[in-house]
Amino acid sequence: MRFSTIKHVAKPARLHSISLRIHDISQLFNSMDPSPFIEKDLDDKAEAFIVGWAQEFPANAQIKLRVHLEQWPTEGDPKELIRQAVHNHFAHLAELNRLEFRALMKQGRTSLLIGLVCLAISLVSSKMLHGEAGTWASVLRESLTIAGWVAMWRPMQIYLYDWWPLRRRGRLYEKLSHMPVEVTQQDKNLTVGAGGLSS
Repeated sequence: MRFSTIKHVAKPARLHSISLRIHDISQLFNSMDPSPFIEKDLDDKAEAFIVGWAQEFPANAQIKLRVHLEQWPTEGDPKELIRQAVHNHFAHLAELNRLEFRALMKQGRTSLLIGLVCLAISLVSSKMLHGEAGTWASVLRESLTIAGWVAMWRPMQIYLYDWWPLRRRGRLYEKLSHMPVEVTQQDKNLTVGAGGLSS
């Protein structure tokens, strides 16, 4: 299976096209998935290629997938089958992403509650030791203060850093689940290059 990308300027908006060249339709799907073609998962390499190139484009860019098929099926037209299978695959990934995001937010709320309780206990305990003299009392006060703020590390990581890459990937999956999919029969003597098709 050979992949390439094609960028095409369409006025007034810029349309970015991702082009896949495959020998036959089975190469597009996960061979270990027993589901019917329309419900099959995409091949891991095909999915990684599509997602990888889509991430390179601007967030608001229009994306189109072009599948160049060398061996056309003897029965039926594969265009609608491939289009629905691609859309179903990325719609499923978008749904899994939404579930993962909700789980992360739930974990964030739980972590925040635990962190605030630990911080409050640590600060109150440190305050109670404020009148105590001696090196060990000073060390214990500082340790309690540090421990309280360390307990806030996980919720801060979730709300500052973890949620937005997950959300961004979910929006990408959502876009790919609605992108136009064009299927064409590819001459074996033609190759797909960065600038388009050439003999």
